[in-house]
Amino acid sequence: MARLDIAVKGLFATPVAAVQLPDPEARNAALRATILRRRAETPSVQASNAGGWHSDRDIADWGGVEANEVLELARQVATQMVADRQGQPLRPAWSMQAWANVNGPGDGNICHYHPGAFWSGTYYVDDGGCADDPALGGEFEMLDPRGPGPGMYAPALRFAGEDGASAGSGETIRPRPGLLFLFPSWLFHQVRPYRGDRLRISLAFNFGLPNAR
Repeated sequence: MARLDIAVKGLFATPVAAVQLPDPEARNAALRATILRRRAETPSVQASNAGGWHSDRDIADWGGVEANEVLELARQVATQMVADRQGQPLRPAWSMQAWANVNGPGDGNICHYHPGAFWSGTYYVDDGGCADDPALGGEFEMLDPRGPGPGMYAPALRFAGEDGASAGSGETIRPRPGLLFLFPSWLFHQVRPYRGDRLRISLAFNFGLPNAR
């Protein structure tokens, strides 16, 4: 029998945006110094962090020009990636929370999501060597919002095509300096333990709607 011509459309996609910001060296050097100074002065907030240091959520106030430059670029990406229900572009008046994370050897973040926000994201200041050495771990992992069902029902199968391999499991992003990415805030995610001997430093943020209920 002749091969059938099948029309396939991926429904209910989960958008994740990634942007490599140009010339990150000077920006990241300034951010690193500012974040480590803040870490020395203030205790960690306990959130999803398993070890490591989590700042307060006001880095826009103390992070300097460099932090606010990253946050403004992230806000632009968030705006480009939304539309109204008729598909027309709009410019939401985003509310924002933003903070810094510093992970050392053995540190990570447990699986969680971010209630009360629409977009969440991360900017990497220092990857701790993760980009060059996969053995160091520290990957950012996003879990399939359909849960483990696709893998539990038929572990030997996956959906055909480029996007089918992670059904029922997850996708990872390996940190590298200057990488900015956004994902829906309801998406379960975690940071795998970092096995290097340096510091892995990032800036994280939430964008929401001020009047959302």
